Amino acid sequence: MGVEIERKFRVRAGFRPQGAGTEIVQGYLSRDPLRTVRVRLAGERGYLTVKGETCGASRAEFEYEVPAADARAMLALCAARVEKTRYRVPWAGHVFEVDVFHGASAGLVVAEVELADAAEEVALPPWTDGEVTGETRYYNAALISHPYKLWTEEEKGGYQP
Repeated sequence: MGVEIERKFRVRAGFRPQGAGTEIVQGYLSRDPLRTVRVRLAGERGYLTVKGETCGASRAEFEYEVPAADARAMLALCAARVEKTRYRVPWAGHVFEVDVFHGASAGLVVAEVELADAAEEVALPPWTDGEVTGETRYYNAALISHPYKLWTEEEKGGYQP
């Protein structure tokens, strides 16, 4: 069984990764918190991903590459989409994936780091601005129905990207 162990962080105002990122469009065929089914077009590559319920920083994850044409057809079945540019930023032996959101969630910038073990130590880059692992409003699936532009000041928690 595939397991994803991931921690998520807000990114400080003004930090934008250098280099070419990958344009990502994704939608959800199921957003049930117990089992999400995501379709993604990352550049010209398509993916279908099934994720289980999150427990701490871990959850079951099964990801399969699919033809880009199939991903586009499945995205057409999705009621809404998340659009972002993803950058891979190496830091202290890990690679942080920094997502700069567009569209209805423009202004939100988060970084994720995948770990081999939930207890693994990770040095945080100075451009992180608070851990949001487990805060469901930061999940891409949640941004479909409640995008960043609709967040209240309380939901933003003082975050100013």
